[in-house]
Amino acid sequence: VQLQASGGGLVQSGWSLRLSCAASGFNLAQYALGWFRHAPGKGREWVSCISSSDRTSYYADSVKGRFTISVDDARHTVYLQMNDLKPEDTAVYYCAASRGLYGSSCSIFPSYDHWGNGTLVTVSS
Repeated sequence: VQLQASGGGLVQSGWSLRLSCAASGFNLAQYALGWFRHAPGKGREWVSCISSSDRTSYYADSVKGRFTISVDDARHTVYLQMNDLKPEDTAVYYCAASRGLYGSSCSIFPSYDHWGNGTLVTVSS
C-alpha cells in the first residue's frame, strides 16, 4: 500500500486548493480514506474521511461546508477540495487509508494503517 499526497502550496485567504492522494497497491473501494493535518505547535487533527462500509463522508466542524472529500476509483486517487481557505487551515496535510473503519470511526487517526507523505498548505491573510 502506497499513498502519495500532492497539491499543497501558498495561497491567499479565500482562495481554493485541491489536494490529491494517489494510491497504489490496494483497492480503494475496500478501504476507509482520510485526510488529516498537522499545524505548527498543534497535534494532528482529523479533517475529513470516507468510511469503508457505506462510503459516507464525514467532516470536522472546522472545515464543514468548505472542504469536500471525493474518490476517483478509476484514477486510484482521493481528493480534498478546499474552498474559502483561512489562515488557520495552514498545516501539513496527510492522506491515510485503512480497512475496517465503519461510520464515523474513520475520523480516528490511530486507527489508520497506512499513511502518505505530507503536503504543505500555507494560507496567508
